[in-house]
Amino acid sequence: MVSRVERGPVADWFWTIDRLFLGIFILLMGIGLMLSFAASPAVAERLGLESFHFVKRHGVFMLPALSVMVGLSFLSPRQVRRTAMVLLAVSLIMMVLVLFIGVEVKGGRRWLSLAGLTIQPSEFMKPAFVVICAWLFAEHARQPEIPGNLFSVLLLGIAVALLIAQPDLGQTILISTVWGAMFFMAGMPWLLIVVLGGVGVLGVFGAYYTLPHVAGRIDRFLTGEGDTFQVDTAREAIIRGDWFGQGPGEGIVKRIIPDSHTDFIFSVAAEEFGIVFCMALVAIFAFLVLRGLSHAFGERNDFNRLAVSGLVLLLGVQSLINIGVNLELLPAKGMTLPLISYGGSSMTAICVTAGFILALTRRRPEKRAQERGLFRSVSGVPAE
Repeated sequence: MVSRVERGPVADWFWTIDRLFLGIFILLMGIGLMLSFAASPAVAERLGLESFHFVKRHGVFMLPALSVMVGLSFLSPRQVRRTAMVLLAVSLIMMVLVLFIGVEVKGGRRWLSLAGLTIQPSEFMKPAFVVICAWLFAEHARQPEIPGNLFSVLLLGIAVALLIAQPDLGQTILISTVWGAMFFMAGMPWLLIVVLGGVGVLGVFGAYYTLPHVAGRIDRFLTGEGDTFQVDTAREAIIRGDWFGQGPGEGIVKRIIPDSHTDFIFSVAAEEFGIVFCMALVAIFAFLVLRGLSHAFGERNDFNRLAVSGLVLLLGVQSLINIGVNLELLPAKGMTLPLISYGGSSMTAICVTAGFILALTRRRPEKRAQERGLFRSVSGVPAE
C-alpha cells in the first residue's frame, strides 16, 4: 500500500487519482478480455487461424494500452492540452495519408499499415479533438476577442471532411454530436443551435443521396430488405440468451456472426451471460458518464469542465451507438464497444481518452482549496 505520508510522484498520483474511475476502466478491460474468449475463437477458425489468435492479440494490446492510460493520468491539465495538440496534428496528417496509401477494407479506406501494424488514425483523433475544442471554447469564454468558437468550427469542418472522404459517417456523427454538446455547455446561443442542427440534418440527407453504402444501410434498417444477416443473427443471439444466458462457452448463434469479436460483441455477451449481464454493462457505461459530468459540473475551470464532459460523452455516445446497432435500434455501423471490443487502435485510443479523463479529474491543491472554501462558505465558517 502506498503511504499518504510519502511525497513521491507515484504516492501523489495514487492519493489524488479518481480510483473509482480507474477501477471502472480496468473492469471494462477485464470484461473485454473475458468476452474475447467467448466471441473470437469462431472468427479465428473461419479465417483459418489458431483458435485463440484474437484472444492472445487482445491480451497483447491491453498491456501497452493500460500503460498509455496510466502514463497520461500523471499529466497536468496544461500537459494534457499540449499532448492533445501534438496527437491531433499527427492524427490529422495520418488521416490525409490514409486517403492515398491507406488499406481498404469493406469499401472504406480508414487504416494505415506501418511496420506490420494496422492503425486507424481517426480513433486517436477523437480524444485529441475533444480536448482542443474544449480549450478553444474555454479561451473564447475567458477572452471573447479570441475567436475560439470559430476555430473550433473550422477544426470540426476539417475533421468531418477527412472522415467523410474515407468514408466514415458513424465517426462523423459521433464527433459532431460530442462537439455540439460541448458547444452547448460553453454557452452557444439558441439560434446557432437551430442553425447547426439544421446543417446536421442536411448533412445526413446529403450522405444518404451521395454515398451508396450509407443509403444501403439506412434502407436495410428501415425496410428489413437486403443483406441483414449480421444484425438478424445478432438479434437471434440476444433473444436466445434470455435473462441469464446460456452459460460461458455455450453460445451457438455467436459462431456465425461475422464480426462477433468487434462490432457485435454485445450480442455475444447477451447470448452467453444474459440480458441481466448486459443491463449491468449498460449501467457501468451510464455511471461512467454521470460520474464524469458530476466532476465537470463541480469544476470552476472552463477547460477542465468542457474537456471532461466531452471525453466522457465521447465514450458514452460511442457505447450507445454500438449497443443501439446490436439491438437494431440504429442502422448498422462499424463502431466498437469501448474497452471491450477487439482492436488495437480502438483500445489504445480509448485508453488515451481514459488517461485524459483521469488526469483532468485528479484532486490537485487548487481544487482542494476551492472545495474547502466552498465548504466554509456553506457552513458559515470564516475563510482563512
